[in-house]
Amino acid sequence: MSKSLKRVSAALAGETTEIRETGEAKTALQAAAELGVEVDQIAKSIIFQGQTTGQALLFITAGGNQVCENKAAALADEPLGRADAALVRAQTGFAIGGVSPLAHKTPIRSFFDPRLMDFPLIWAAAGTPHHVFSLTPARLLEKSAAQHADFTT
Repeated sequence: MSKSLKRVSAALAGETTEIRETGEAKTALQAAAELGVEVDQIAKSIIFQGQTTGQALLFITAGGNQVCENKAAALADEPLGRADAALVRAQTGFAIGGVSPLAHKTPIRSFFDPRLMDFPLIWAAAGTPHHVFSLTPARLLEKSAAQHADFTT
């Protein structure tokens, strides 16, 4: 088991959850098809970089939604740009493609898409590109310490 998957597993200890290994699921649509769920039940971890602070910011987004950069920047209170792989790895401890919405290496300011609350169970990356975990939206919102906010198009 990878260090990243172990860190996510430890963060989920005591939760009613399932961790699954997936095949090729590079997109939310592919992950949803593999899991047999709606695309919006996939919680994507989208990382931006604050252009003023240089810090990574996490937007936990329903699989079918896109982050509106203007709304996201307003929430962050600074202009945003794409985060590079080095920043993502340094702040979250995860590689792009497997960024979990929780168990980050260092604290990260996070925002949570309200659309995810429409489901009894959602799925998110478990620290690797081939592992996902399930959790209720309310528990993921709490465990990620995210702010519930509208930032999608």
